[in-house]
This record gives sequence, C-alpha cells and structure tokens, in this order.
Amino acid sequence: MSRVVVIGGSGHIGTYLVPRLVFAGFEVISVSRGERAPYQPHGAWSSVRQVVLDREAEEKAGAFGRKIRALDPDIVVDMICFTEASARHLVEALRGQVRHFLHTGTIWVHGPSVVVPTTEMQPRRPFGEYGIQKAAIEAFLIEAARKDSFPATIIHPGHIVGPGWAPLNPAGHFNPNVFTKLARGEELALPNFGLETVHHVHADDVAQLFMAAIAHWSASVGEAFHAVSPAAVTLRGYAEAMAAWFGREAKLRYLPWLEWKALHSEIEAAQTYDHIAHSPNCSIAKPERLLGYRPRYGSIEAVCESVTWLIGSGIVEAER
Repeated sequence: MSRVVVIGGSGHIGTYLVPRLVFAGFEVISVSRGERAPYQPHGAWSSVRQVVLDREAEEKAGAFGRKIRALDPDIVVDMICFTEASARHLVEALRGQVRHFLHTGTIWVHGPSVVVPTTEMQPRRPFGEYGIQKAAIEAFLIEAARKDSFPATIIHPGHIVGPGWAPLNPAGHFNPNVFTKLARGEELALPNFGLETVHHVHADDVAQLFMAAIAHWSASVGEAFHAVSPAAVTLRGYAEAMAAWFGREAKLRYLPWLEWKALHSEIEAAQTYDHIAHSPNCSIAKPERLLGYRPRYGSIEAVCESVTWLIGSGIVEAER
C-alpha cells in the first residue's frame, strides 16, 4: 500500500482529496497545525493518521523537511507552500525518497490574460507577491523535474469554491452580502462594465485532478495543469445567473473603477482589484487530453452549492 502525506490536508482541497485517496486504497497521513476539522465530515477520516506540525515554526528550525521525510512517504501532496525557499527546503529533504511530489499552485502565475483561454504554455507575467512567489515555485519545480528527475507535478486551481466557505462573488470580492442583495432583487453595483472574468472551480474537481495526476504519473511529472471549471464567467453574467437562481432579475449598475472603489471597504476594493486586474480565463485542454480530467461542476453550479450552504448557515438571507 502506497503512503501519501498530504500537507494541509484539512483545507479546502484536502477535505475532498483525502477521502478520495482513502477509497483508492492509499495509506494517508494528513499534516496540519491541528487547528480545524475538514470543511465537510466524512467517514474516511477515521482511517487517516493525523500529524500536527507548524510548518512555519518547523521551517525556521530547519526541521520541517526532515520531519516530512521521516513519515516515509511514497507520495507527497503539498497544499500550503507559498515561497520558493519553502519549496526548496522540502524538495531537498525529499530527494530520493518520494515517487511523486504534487504542489498546489494557482492560476495567478499567469498575471493578466493575453490570449484566452490561457493555456499552461503561456509566458508567465505574474504580479503581486502571491502570484510572483507561486510562479517562482513552479519554475523551480519544473526545472527540478526536467533536469534533476525530481518527480514534481504542479496543479493550478482557480477560485476554489465548495460548502463551508464564502465563494468569490459577482462583485469580485468575498462579502456574502452580495448574494443576499441578488436574492432580494436589490441593486448591485459592478466595476466598469462588469465584463472582467473570474474562473471558479469546485474543490472536489481540484481533488479529482490530483487523483488523475497520481494515476497518470508518466504524463504528469514535470508538467503543470490548470484545475478550473470548463469556462470562466464575466462578473455581469455571474450576477445575472445568480439572480436568476434566486428567481430574480438582476438589477445591476455599472460604475467607473474609482467611483466603485469609493463605495466599498479597503479590503473589498483590494480583493476586487486583484481579481479584475487578472481576469483569468484558463484552458483545461491539457489536463483533459493527458489526464482525462472531466470537471463535474461548471462555475455557476459550483457557486450555487456553496451559496446553498451559506443560506443554510444563515449567512445569506434568501427566500426561495
């Protein structure tokens, strides 16, 4: 039985990936700080060994990689690596140990879209610390795989959604009150003409792609893959679809960026700017062709599942 160590196993993707691994017959060790349970309960977790490690503290002590290696993994899935230095530390510790190393990246490595849908082959033009660091990690891992035979695969998710947390909303930020406005038929202001794009993915579809990468080792090592829904959506189209889901007609108002920004909190404005400045629209042709990736959820379907949870939790007020 192959042993898989999932670093950050109780997070968004791990909530779905860990049960998939268990049912596929893997021995699973979930490494986390032990501060939270998975977003959704599942009986498979009773078969999972839980290891509590504080990555930041252990890396400062130079011990994190050694402690992961000591778990004797065949496969390592790293969900929570955010700097090149962190990736290098772990890779050096795992050389010669693992048969497969899978890193969770982000579509933010692309920066602003040029040709859409964006393929994995497009030149990287990241901006912002998160995207820049993730692109550096990707470049390091691809080189390690192709030049030094380190068995790395990178999965780049879009905006991850699922029950248990608020999804990126049609205004480009994370305040769930936007969904309440649409449910009530209230006016919603969107920046510019609402034609910027966002690209969601259900957490379970990301988990599906990790499983496919593990199953198709020879096709996935040394490669990066987008984990997104079949199609991106515009902010305007997203708002209209969600209003229709609530049985309403969307009442939308469009404002120039500076006017829109002045009406929102600093956090909301920063989140929206980050999303509309990227306007991701990514292709899944590569994982479809090489790994048999078939996302179960479209963008709106995935969001609706999340919003259903928000309604049930009393976070979004809606009369259906």
